[in-house]
Amino acid sequence: MKNCFVGIDTSNYTTSVAIADLDGKIIANLKRPLPVKSGECGLRQSDAVFAHVKNLPDIMSELSGYLDDMTPLAIGVSATPRDTEGSYMPCFLSGRAAAYSFSAASGAEVLEFSHQNGHIMAAAYSSGASEKLFSGRFIAFHVSGGTTEALLVTPTDDSFKATIVGGTLDLNAGQLIDRTGVMLGLDFPCGAALEQLANSFEGNPERVRVSVKDGYCNLSGIENKAKALYEKTGDKPATAALVFEAICDNLIAMTKQLTEKYGDMSVLFAGGVMSNSYMRKKLSANFDAYFSEPAYSADNAAGIALLCRKRFLDKKD
Repeated sequence: MKNCFVGIDTSNYTTSVAIADLDGKIIANLKRPLPVKSGECGLRQSDAVFAHVKNLPDIMSELSGYLDDMTPLAIGVSATPRDTEGSYMPCFLSGRAAAYSFSAASGAEVLEFSHQNGHIMAAAYSSGASEKLFSGRFIAFHVSGGTTEALLVTPTDDSFKATIVGGTLDLNAGQLIDRTGVMLGLDFPCGAALEQLANSFEGNPERVRVSVKDGYCNLSGIENKAKALYEKTGDKPATAALVFEAICDNLIAMTKQLTEKYGDMSVLFAGGVMSNSYMRKKLSANFDAYFSEPAYSADNAAGIALLCRKRFLDKKD
């Protein structure tokens, strides 16, 4: 029997489980999206919890197929949104319940982590630059529907310390994308479909004035500009391109301010929004930037499984 580590993550968008082997390779990265009614921009927490409860039996059953010849040494779970005191969202209770139930049946211990640190770990793993990134401090952007933050990341023995040094003061980038997509008649979540529209646009996107100070941005004005452009022209590709271009401009301005303040260092982009190829191409032209593969950039449990492995093995040493 081979030893392994299981990760469980229950965000407000996806039910995820994963397996990392003893060598730190992800051998299963399974996901079930939470259903959202057409025309809506997300789920209430109570609905997300209910959706996870429905998803978990099926996805855990699929996971068990990978465990026929494996023994879990520990189970990692995202218990909080961020690794800060008081950070809480009800949807993560679903994952904790599954993890502790699995623990009772298997005898493997449960190790708790934050959803955000899981994102950073998964992004570093799939970027192919984890060794370089974890050799010193780096800036990590977590850009999603629920978070748009810039973090100063310092590796620790069993994980890393992430300090918020920038972010949005109003809308999250993922919220902006989804609100724009729903306005254009797309189904939630709208990222992939809105990206297709942006990629079909020919010409120079309309620009929006960047509002960034001390590493913090304001994105709500972009929504207003997008709405005005669409009402005026009815041009969906142009509206999509405006939104992605404006988000990129803000991330670039934030990164420049942060590297001026904390020194030149690598920049890692994580979170569901950063699976967007339109934005990755532009951002990578400006910095020593690293991105995860799309499967590890959107919500996933791979980073939790890897953090679980690292902490378990560090405790043994």
